[in-house]
Amino acid sequence: MDAFFEGPNFLVIDPDICIDCALCEPECPAKAIFQDDKLPAGQEAFNELNAELSKIWPNIIEVIPPPADAKEWDGVPNKLEYLET
Repeated sequence: MDAFFEGPNFLVIDPDICIDCALCEPECPAKAIFQDDKLPAGQEAFNELNAELSKIWPNIIEVIPPPADAKEWDGVPNKLEYLET
C-alpha cells in the first residue's frame, strides 16, 4: 500500500494510507509494528508521530534492506530520544 516513509534513522507508517491489513507486522525484524487497537501501553504517541512525519519524509515504494546497525538497536529502550528529523 506504499504506506511507509523513511527518515534519517526511522521509518513511519502513514495512518491515512495504511489499510490495517497487518501484512507488515510479521515482516518487521524489530517487531515494532502494531495495529492501532493493539498498541502496547505507553506507545500511543507513536500514532501521532507517524502521522506527522509521514507528511514530510519520502515515501518508500520498494523493499529496502535494514540499516547495517539494525540488530544493535533491536530492543534498545527509549530510542525515541535518538530520532533524527
